[in-house]
Amino acid sequence: MTDASGERVIAHVDMDAFFTAVEVMDDPSLRGRPVIVGADPRNGAGRGVVSAASYEARRFGVHSAMPISQAYRLCPGAAFLPGRMRRYGEVSGQVMAVLEGFTPLVEQVSVDEAFLDLSGCRRLWGDAHQTGARIKAAVRQRTGLTASVGIGPNKLVAKIASDLRKPDGLVVVAAGDARAFLAPLPIRRLWGVGPATEAALLQLGVGEIGQLAALDPAALAARFGESGRWLQRCAAGEDDDPVSGGRGEKSLGAELTFDRDTADREQIVRTLLELCDRVAARLRRQGLRGRTITLKLRYQGFETHTHRATVAEGLDETIGLYTAARGLLQAHGDRTRPLRLVGVTVTNFGGSGRPPDLFAADDPLRGRRRTVDAAVDTVRERFGRRAVVRARTLRRDAS
Repeated sequence: MTDASGERVIAHVDMDAFFTAVEVMDDPSLRGRPVIVGADPRNGAGRGVVSAASYEARRFGVHSAMPISQAYRLCPGAAFLPGRMRRYGEVSGQVMAVLEGFTPLVEQVSVDEAFLDLSGCRRLWGDAHQTGARIKAAVRQRTGLTASVGIGPNKLVAKIASDLRKPDGLVVVAAGDARAFLAPLPIRRLWGVGPATEAALLQLGVGEIGQLAALDPAALAARFGESGRWLQRCAAGEDDDPVSGGRGEKSLGAELTFDRDTADREQIVRTLLELCDRVAARLRRQGLRGRTITLKLRYQGFETHTHRATVAEGLDETIGLYTAARGLLQAHGDRTRPLRLVGVTVTNFGGSGRPPDLFAADDPLRGRRRTVDAAVDTVRERFGRRAVVRARTLRRDAS
C-alpha cells in the first residue's frame, strides 16, 4: 500500500524494556532499581538466562540471553524476578488493540513489537511525526508504558529507526533520506549481519552501512554469494517486504537464527520443538487455535523456503504443533544443506473452540496433552520459563 504521494509509510513500534516495565508498573517499589527477569541465580536454578533487563540493569552490562549467573555477578543488587508471561500477554494485547485503532494493517512480530502500514493515513492522523507522537501517547494512556517508534519507507528502515533513541524515542525517515540515514550506522544494525558476517565485512574494510552500499557488487558477490547482493540492497535502504497484518491475516510465530549455519539434525529438531513450545504457549495465552502451520527454513546464502500444512482441527498444544511442523521438516527439509534459520508460524485461527473437558472427551490423548500444557503454563507463569524444560530439548535425538 502507498499513500497519496505514492510512497509507503511503515512504522515499527517497540515497547521499552517491556517485561521489566510491566513489573515496575505493577510494583512501583521497583522503580529506579535494576530489574532482571529470568531464573533466580540464588536458588539453584542459576543455569537459566536473562529474559529481560531494565535500563538500570543494562548500565551494569546485563543484557537479554546472558547467563543468569553472569548477570548476578555484574549486578548482585538487582531484583531478580521469574517472569509472568500471562501478564505480559495481557498488556501486549492492550498495546496491539491501540495500534489497530490507527490502521488495520498491524503485523505483530513479538509480544512487544509490531509493524504498522500507515500508508494513506495522513488525513486521519497527520504527517509521520504527528502520527508517531499520537501512537506513543495512545499507548502510554492505555498501558502506562512507553514505546519507541520508528517510521520510514519500509520495514527495515522503520525497525532500525525505532532502536536509535530508546527509550521513549521517535525517529522519522523520509523515503528519499533512507540511504543517507543508514550510511553512518555500524553494519551490525542491518538485518542478517551477525558476528561472523560482521567480522568478514570488517576484513573488507566495511564498518558502516554506507561503505557496504558503495562496495563493488562483484567483490561482494564473490565473497558472500547471493546473500551479498541481498545485504547490499538492505544497505541501500531497499526492502519490499509487506506488512502482513489485518484482522483476516493474523499469525503467531517464532524463529531462531543459529549462531553458525548447521546441518546437525539433532540441533534442528531440538530447536523446532523449542519454537513450537513457545508458539503453543502464546496460542493458549490468547485463547487461540490455529489450523495452518508454516515451517520457515533459511539456508546458506539467505535462500528461504516456506512449507505449509492445514489440519482438520485447530491446534494449541505443543506436541500437536510440533508433530505437524516436524512432518513438514521431514517432507521438505534438505538434510544436505546447512540451515541458517528455522521458524514456525500458526495462522487460520478459529478461536478457543470447545471447553477442555469436551475436547478431552473427543480425543483423550489430546485432552491429556492439554492438561499437561496447562500445568506447565501455570508453573512457568509463577517460576519462569526455564522452570520446566522438555526432556527432548536436552537429550540427543538421532531420529
